[in-house]
Amino acid sequence: MTYRKTDEAVSKLTPEQYRVTQQNGTERPFTGEYTDNKRPGIYVDIVSGEPLFASA
Repeated sequence: MTYRKTDEAVSKLTPEQYRVTQQNGTERPFTGEYTDNKRPGIYVDIVSGEPLFASA
């Protein structure tokens, strides 16, 4: 699989998203937007749009 990362997609990231996705950063434990998320769905990479995993 080829990872598709465009300059346009990267330029739309928030500073935290950029740090986590492009600089191998992490968010503080239990502070993320999805910490308590229980919704089913298909979750995708914020940069490439490729599916990462499905949750039921």
